[in-house]
Amino acid sequence: MSRAAAAWKRVPTPVVDVLLVAVAAVDVWLNTWEHTRLGVLLAAVGCAALAFRRRFPLAVFLLTLPIAMMQDVAVAVLVALFTLAERSRNRRLLAVCVALAAVAGSAPWPLAEADRTMTLVFFVYGLATSATPVLFGQLLQAQRDLARRLDEIEEAREHEQALHAQAVLARERAQLAREMHDVVSHQVSLIAVRAGALQVATKDDNTKEAARTIRSLSVTTLDELRTMVTLLRASGGRVTELTPQPTLADLHHLVESSGTHAELTGELPAAVGTPAQRAVYRTVQEALTNVRKHAPGAVARVELWQEGDDVGVTVTNTAPTRPSLSLPGSQQGLIGLRERADILHGVLESGPTTEGGYRVRLRIPLAAD
Repeated sequence: MSRAAAAWKRVPTPVVDVLLVAVAAVDVWLNTWEHTRLGVLLAAVGCAALAFRRRFPLAVFLLTLPIAMMQDVAVAVLVALFTLAERSRNRRLLAVCVALAAVAGSAPWPLAEADRTMTLVFFVYGLATSATPVLFGQLLQAQRDLARRLDEIEEAREHEQALHAQAVLARERAQLAREMHDVVSHQVSLIAVRAGALQVATKDDNTKEAARTIRSLSVTTLDELRTMVTLLRASGGRVTELTPQPTLADLHHLVESSGTHAELTGELPAAVGTPAQRAVYRTVQEALTNVRKHAPGAVARVELWQEGDDVGVTVTNTAPTRPSLSLPGSQQGLIGLRERADILHGVLESGPTTEGGYRVRLRIPLAAD
């Protein structure tokens, strides 16, 4: 937008209307062929009507038509046509108004017989002259529509960006929920199991009380973690990215520190991607955590395997040898494992064995990433 246009937009509307009325009046005074009393009255009404052109554009145009009969090119008529074209979307109405302005401009004043050839020439000239402000008015209307549409597109784009940011936040919350369960509950449940075992085995009253307190705090922590995970997952979505740690190299330490009688067998090829390695690690971690919580005294076996283009892990435990401790379950572990498997186009199967134990089996494509 030019500086002149910007400056013109800052001029108050009443000032613009007064200026247009004054310009139209001067134009009529200088260019009217014959100043009759009727002509002066009609011209005054037409010029004064320009002050109301924004509210009543069609009526103002009709009031300025007599001015077109008094002079070749009437500023009042052109202004009225421009305003009507700027505000109306009725193309037929605009065409009729252009024709009326051309007829009024080609008719003789005072009304009398005139040369038909000159009248036709004036009519064609009047059509071209009257069409010009209409075209400019329609152009300005189209420009405003385009600007409004661009604003709407910009608002839609900003709204889309906001929705995308919310979706990213939701995925991060879901990822955080799963990480909290996978990492924190693994450690806390191990503390609870060790504290419970110490509480049963020790003969010292102070040690037994300390172990009971530790176990109670661990159980409370697991309950709070379960509530927090539920809240986070409520607003989260399916996660699409997995962070690069831990990997298969950490499996041996995980099995050794699991607090259960567990054995790790088999191996996976080096071509297994980092996301797949992490899925295997989390499956083993969750399965061993469940063994500690729900199958005390059971023996677990962690088997890594490859079948064709698929790799996976199977965690199988025997039946428990003693009653399990009453630890709370978050009900999120296996759900999270299935989500991981689904993301990697794999399958997670879990269920009891015929011998009274439990088996968790993860199968994912070797090329999963």
